[in-house]
Amino acid sequence: MDYSKLIAVTGLPGIFELVSSRGDGAVVRSLDDSKTQFVSSRVHNFSHLESIEVFTQRDNVNLVDVFKAMEKEEGSLPDARDGAAVRKYFEKVYPEMDFERVYPSDMKKMVKWFESLKKHNIEIKLTEIPEETAEPVEEEKEEEVVEEAPKKKASASPRKKTTRKKKSE
Repeated sequence: MDYSKLIAVTGLPGIFELVSSRGDGAVVRSLDDSKTQFVSSRVHNFSHLESIEVFTQRDNVNLVDVFKAMEKEEGSLPDARDGAAVRKYFEKVYPEMDFERVYPSDMKKMVKWFESLKKHNIEIKLTEIPEETAEPVEEEKEEEVVEEAPKKKASASPRKKTTRKKKSE
């Protein structure tokens, strides 16, 4: 399973693999019990794990950076139900985190998600963009600056304005 296919669904616990998406929702498979289900986009929001960022005291960092720091930590993970232990853990593992803006529930989620990823041996890494397609945006803008004069449409026959006469009774 690829990290880039994993999503979080609001209102549902755990992490899900995106099987397919539709206009009105998505078909997802739970990592925990492998149950496949349709989830409506009218009720739930979807977030790719790759796109989730965490507040820090400087710039926001991707969730992958936090997970990498958690991997480097040699101690065991705290109990996700103990908010104080989870906060203490993140103060040790990722001290740059902005603890005023990152809610305790979010930290608990990160611990649960990390446990699930490790349990299923999923490699935690961002999808790399090939260098050929990763061109600076500024260069593209410079090329597109060329403007053309608007063209007038030539019509084959000019339209005649006609008026209808009212029928008399």
